[in-house]
Amino acid sequence: MTLKTIATRWIEEIWRPGDLATFFELHAAQFADRSPSDRPADREAYRQSILDLYAAFPDFFTVIDDLVCDEAAGKAAIRWTATGTHQGAFMGIEPTGRVITFHGIEIIRVVEDRIVERWGEWDGLVIYAQLTSSDALR
Repeated sequence: MTLKTIATRWIEEIWRPGDLATFFELHAAQFADRSPSDRPADREAYRQSILDLYAAFPDFFTVIDDLVCDEAAGKAAIRWTATGTHQGAFMGIEPTGRVITFHGIEIIRVVEDRIVERWGEWDGLVIYAQLTSSDALR
């Protein structure tokens, strides 16, 4: 499988519909989440973070804006845009019913057709501003 195929599947099968049916197929047992968060960096904690996100935004939907692959390094960079309706607690904020839009960048490293590392960044301040009605950061 090509790196582009794996990266696209990752977004389209997991992040777009919130369906974790292929999660273990795409993520290696030794998967490490390198994003800045207070959760453990292992595969199960990362899986739970996806479930938590979809509990807060059941209609969360991600679109790939850019996908850049370096086959030799086994890495793909994905710039994305996401939308979702706030229907569950998130970032300490109770459901508002607001539809939010935000952007992020992911870098994944793949070995033997499985994601072994992920670095992810998204703008939490933009999400917070949209959920609390602050126009300062939109």
